[in-house]
Amino acid sequence: MTRPRLLCRSAVVVLLLSMAHAHLSAESRAKAPDSAATPILVELFTSEGCSDCPPADDLLARLDRSQPVAGAQLIVLSEHVDYWNDIGWKDPYSSHAYSERQSAYARRFGLDGVYTPQMVVDGKFQFVGSDERRAVTAAEKAAKELKIRMSLSGAHLESETALSVHLDAGQLPSIAKRPASVLVVIADERDESHVIGGENGGRTLRHVAVLRRIKQVGSLDRANGLSEDVSIEIPRRDERMRLIAFAQDEEDGTIWGVASTRFSK
Repeated sequence: MTRPRLLCRSAVVVLLLSMAHAHLSAESRAKAPDSAATPILVELFTSEGCSDCPPADDLLARLDRSQPVAGAQLIVLSEHVDYWNDIGWKDPYSSHAYSERQSAYARRFGLDGVYTPQMVVDGKFQFVGSDERRAVTAAEKAAKELKIRMSLSGAHLESETALSVHLDAGQLPSIAKRPASVLVVIADERDESHVIGGENGGRTLRHVAVLRRIKQVGSLDRANGLSEDVSIEIPRRDERMRLIAFAQDEEDGTIWGVASTRFSK
């Protein structure tokens, strides 16, 4: 009499496991990035010394997490400038190189100067970095632009202080007026600071995809793509990092292509 009951219980277990597997598979598909989505670079110029920046930091994390634009994969990057560092708090993630990158954007956009928080989408659209409506609208427009194929693969530790990754990038389209620089960056997955001075004194600030290193590794034009192993120095051994590569016209700022991958030690 016990065998039929055991068989019945086994059947129920199999059924429940099948249902759970189907649920997890559907959930995994929902969370997986759409391979057909157009990668879009979203840069936020921010500072822990600026009291207007935390809402923009939160928006960048929300865009990264929710991916609200159909047909687009938003690849976000938090770039901490250094010109707020003399008012009571030195941003530990800041670099003058990121301030210079923002200044180059200001010249391209014809702005009188730099400001924070500033969001730049695909090198073409700029606005106050906490403006979610404009961020979504800009990403929707950028997703319709012509892009080249780019990919990163095989990320691994080359040494205690360097990561290596294979980069593939296609040729620029015929409409490109100039060659494009290919840059590879490394960013912390997430960072957190307990700020003790300046405009955000007493607050705990959280950031996503914090830029730590940027390196030009080559260039593209209408006749030549790029396929090579790239080495980039890492400032410290974090548990999780992001590698992002993009091709950019240095004159007008156009982002022709972008790719990203994650690395965990």
